[in-house]
Amino acid sequence: MPVAALMRQLGYDVPAGEVEGRLRRLDARRAVLLGLRDGEIAGWVGVCVDEDVVAGLCGFIEGFVVDEAVRGEGIGERLLESAETWVRARGASLLRVQSNVVRERAHAFYERHGFEKVKAQYQLRKAL
Repeated sequence: MPVAALMRQLGYDVPAGEVEGRLRRLDARRAVLLGLRDGEIAGWVGVCVDEDVVAGLCGFIEGFVVDEAVRGEGIGERLLESAETWVRARGASLLRVQSNVVRERAHAFYERHGFEKVKAQYQLRKAL
């Protein structure tokens, strides 16, 4: 499962069967767009559109990775353009992304493509 293999490059070791199940359960608010190189999956972006009480209708990049062996070849740029098109087609005029503070190369990529840093925050979680 190429999507799961690419997730491992980001440090998320999710079993392929679990990833396949998640992909099968995607609803109309979510998509995983694939970037191909020579007919093989070389990257993907998970994107959703949702309306929340605070921000209203907006898009959100849930995951984004290009195979480290082919980064810099324009695959990420094409995936980002596809994600923006997908979000706009669903009526959203804002696209948000969270990126780990250590992913400086990713931050530079997003900023080169018009994103701006708006705040730093903690992400907290509680197992249920």
